[in-house]
Amino acid sequence: MMSSANKPAGRFITRELAVRVAAALVLIPIALLDVWAGSVWFELGIAMIAAIMAAEWCRIVHRGSQFQFALHALAAIGAVLVVSRSDTTTALQVIAACWAMSLASEVLRSKSGSRWAWWGVPYIALPGLALILIRQSPEYGLFAVLWLFAVVWSADTLAYVFGRLIGGPKLAPTISPNKTWAGLLGAVTGGVVASAFMGWYSALPTLWPLLVAGAVLAVLEQLGDLFESAAKRRFGVKDSGRIIPGHGGVLDRVDGLIFAAVAAAAFGYARGGQEAVASGLVVW
Repeated sequence: MMSSANKPAGRFITRELAVRVAAALVLIPIALLDVWAGSVWFELGIAMIAAIMAAEWCRIVHRGSQFQFALHALAAIGAVLVVSRSDTTTALQVIAACWAMSLASEVLRSKSGSRWAWWGVPYIALPGLALILIRQSPEYGLFAVLWLFAVVWSADTLAYVFGRLIGGPKLAPTISPNKTWAGLLGAVTGGVVASAFMGWYSALPTLWPLLVAGAVLAVLEQLGDLFESAAKRRFGVKDSGRIIPGHGGVLDRVDGLIFAAVAAAAFGYARGGQEAVASGLVVW
C-alpha cells in the first residue's frame, strides 16, 4: 500500500487552479507593462503594491495597528522614492529609522510580543527597493527584472505542477503541508529553464552563470513562500487578504519574489554598484 507521504497530493486540474490561471492572465500583462514603462510608472506600481503588502502584514501580525501600518508603508514607499532620486544608503537609512520606531512601539506595547513583529519593516520595504535598484540600471535593467519575474513565476508554477503530479515526501510539513521535495525540484527546474530561455533570447555572452543564478533564486523563492506560510500559520490566518481571486492577498502572490528580489539586488549591487545592479547580476 502506498503511504500518505509518498502518494500524489491530489487532482491536478481543480477549480482553484482554474481561478488562479484566470487571475494570472489578467495580472501578468499588467505587471509586464509596468516593468516595461519603467521610470515613475514603475515606482508608482511598486509603491502601491508595497502599501497593500504593509496593510496585509499588519493585519496578520500587528492586529491591524494603524501606527504600524503607517511605519511599514512609509519605509517601503519612502525607500522607493529616495533610491530613485538619491542613493541606496539614504534609502536604507529611511528603512532603518522606520524599523527602529516599529520595534520601539512593539516593545512598549508588549514586552512579550511576537518575534514576527520584529521583521515586518525590512520584509515589506526591501523588495521594493531591490526592484527599483535592478530596474533603474540603464543597460540591463529591463531584462534583469523580466528575467527575475520569469524565474519566480516559472519556479512557482513548476513547483505546483511537480508537487501535484509527483507528490512524495513533504518539504516542511509543520509549516506548509502541501509542499514537497518534488515541488522544490520543480522550482529549480523552472528557474533554470526560464534562465536558459531568457539568456538565449537575449544572446547573453555567457549563459551558465545565469542558469546557476536561476537555480539559486528558485530555491530562495520557495523559502520566501515558506516564510510567509510560517507567519500565517503562527497567527492562524489562511490568506493574507482577498484582493486577488484564487491567490488570496498580494503577499500570497509575491512571497517568493520578496526573498529572490532582495538576494538578486544585493548580489548585483555588490558587483556593479548602484548604477549597474542589473549588469552586475546578469553579466559575468
